[in-house]
Amino acid sequence: MSFVEKLLQASQKNNSLLCVGLDPDPELMPPVKLVDFLPEIIEVTSDLVCAYKPNLAFYEALGLEGLAVLKEVLEHIPAEIPIIADAKRGDIGNSSRKYAQALFDRFGFDAVTVSPYLGEDSLRPFIDYADKGVFILCYTSNPGASDFQTFGEQFPLFELVARKAKGWNTHENVGLVVGATQIEGLKRVRELCPEMPLLIPGVGAQQGDLGSAVRYGGEKAIISSSRQILYASRDSDFASAARREALRLRDEMNRIRYGDKGW
Repeated sequence: MSFVEKLLQASQKNNSLLCVGLDPDPELMPPVKLVDFLPEIIEVTSDLVCAYKPNLAFYEALGLEGLAVLKEVLEHIPAEIPIIADAKRGDIGNSSRKYAQALFDRFGFDAVTVSPYLGEDSLRPFIDYADKGVFILCYTSNPGASDFQTFGEQFPLFELVARKAKGWNTHENVGLVVGATQIEGLKRVRELCPEMPLLIPGVGAQQGDLGSAVRYGGEKAIISSSRQILYASRDSDFASAARREALRLRDEMNRIRYGDKGW
């Protein structure tokens, strides 16, 4: 099964465009063991999501303990739900081949985020895993995105990335990362790449526009929220609070998707 097929099946089964970012931050966590925290979050949200997205930086920052936690997290996610490695990799071809092997063959992720800065040869080792998803950073949600991503004479850099990504999509497994904070950019990227899956971070703590994310993202949108769900409570009720927030977000997305048609 391809990544896109797995994504759409999970989205349809759970009637959801919601992706939960699994980013453990001990400074924000409730008083619970690190190894137990995210498995409890997964248990109470797995019927509400279309994907999960661990950000590898949060695990790497914890050293070997973090890798052990990542192993537990991956083992707790139901097999039918796709897992996106938020890794933002991108290096010369030889290095990218090793990154791809590590993330896809060793850890078993279904998709990965990558940076296009080094060009096609740096991404081809990921793309050539035809059954895996590859999300190319296009127009990111952070304030510094405008430092480079909006520059260009004929059209802005993020449009060039989108156009290039469309040409690189030889296995129909390429998607784009576009922040919910970039409304006009999101609309433009969807116009340029109507069939590609879009990973859309920035709702919740970054105050991105949820309505635009749903409308322009379409049925191949993966709308990600991390801190808003994970740390909905820092007390012993953290799991039930996380479920309530995930349910609220999932249902709000569906109200935007379906309007008065019901769902």
